[in-house]
Amino acid sequence: MARIRIPSTIVIIFVTVQTGFLLFMYARYSSFTPQSEEKPSQVHVLILSSWRSGSSFVGQLFSQHPSVFYLMEPAWHVWVTMYQNSAKVLHMAVRDLVRSVFLCDMSVFDAYMPWKRNLSDLFQWAASRALCSAPACDFFQRTDITSELACKTLCGRYPFSKVEEACKTYSHVVIKEVRFFDLKVLYPLLTDPSLNLKIIHLVRDPRAVVKSREQSVKALARDNGIVLSTNGTKVEDSKYKVMQEVCRSHVQIYETATLKPPNFLKDRYLMVRFEDLVREPLSEISEMYKFADLSLTPRLKSWIYNITHGQGPGKKKEAFKITSRDAVSVSQAWRNVLSFQKVKKIQEVCKGAINILGYQLVDSEKEQRDLTLDLVLPRRQNQFSWSSFNPKH
Repeated sequence: MARIRIPSTIVIIFVTVQTGFLLFMYARYSSFTPQSEEKPSQVHVLILSSWRSGSSFVGQLFSQHPSVFYLMEPAWHVWVTMYQNSAKVLHMAVRDLVRSVFLCDMSVFDAYMPWKRNLSDLFQWAASRALCSAPACDFFQRTDITSELACKTLCGRYPFSKVEEACKTYSHVVIKEVRFFDLKVLYPLLTDPSLNLKIIHLVRDPRAVVKSREQSVKALARDNGIVLSTNGTKVEDSKYKVMQEVCRSHVQIYETATLKPPNFLKDRYLMVRFEDLVREPLSEISEMYKFADLSLTPRLKSWIYNITHGQGPGKKKEAFKITSRDAVSVSQAWRNVLSFQKVKKIQEVCKGAINILGYQLVDSEKEQRDLTLDLVLPRRQNQFSWSSFNPKH
């Protein structure tokens, strides 16, 4: 029988064509089949809140966890650089920055800090335990509870490159932000396959928020101007126009997440009230940790107890600091400090938020001052978590 000899070059060409054809068919087939639901290796948590709502406190509950890389309000850099714009216009730039931080790509800060940088150039960097411990700073261990003062003293001169280096070594990246006013702005992040994003929506009684804001009038003036679109003019908000926008945003976020929410929000949205948190800190924190796939350690339990069982409501100069205070006293301080006339005005501009978020209006100064009258209503079943949402009910 005669044998046919095929040149080796033809064999190589044939195998190459065959391989290319198989790869083409595989690519075509995979484009029509469901993609793997394997999630990114990191968990991403956005603490979504507003100024003076207890968000710095909640941020620290995550920051001090040894598995968490935390940044406090990185979008501050966007607002400071582009302060003549409105909050709505800046939403996209803020979202892009937040996405980059979640992915540990800190080159995004080049647009806002073009000079050679240290850790101390990042807004509120010392509020991050991750930037006060290895590999960002060699003076503390990951399991340590760090303080801002000690961190600022020892770690500020480390290079900015340590931020990205540290971020990549953690299982969880958590960001606290007060500069989102519309949940739909975050939809591209919630549907981004490179992110495993969960949202903790922190709210607080608007009357308590106003009391706290009055301790920080000058510090909030520039942000107020951005919220009210004043082209860079600072505003002190004596007429509660900013509070009206803040309350409106909380209602929008809550209703978007709970009234016919999109499927991609399932198990990824949790509402937390500051008042519930300070009354039952361990149970509420345990719920937040469970939502974020974290565990509460004995050291964290002890620290949480200490910072929520201090003496008194705290001093004015501590407005932006996390110190040991009587947390329940802090949450009720507005009832003794604000005049009833102010309370009536706040209730007028924030009535919808007060009702929807589960707080009781007061009709008289007597009701306001009567601390035996609980103005924090019991949480309604299925009120605050998408995971418990059942469209059949």
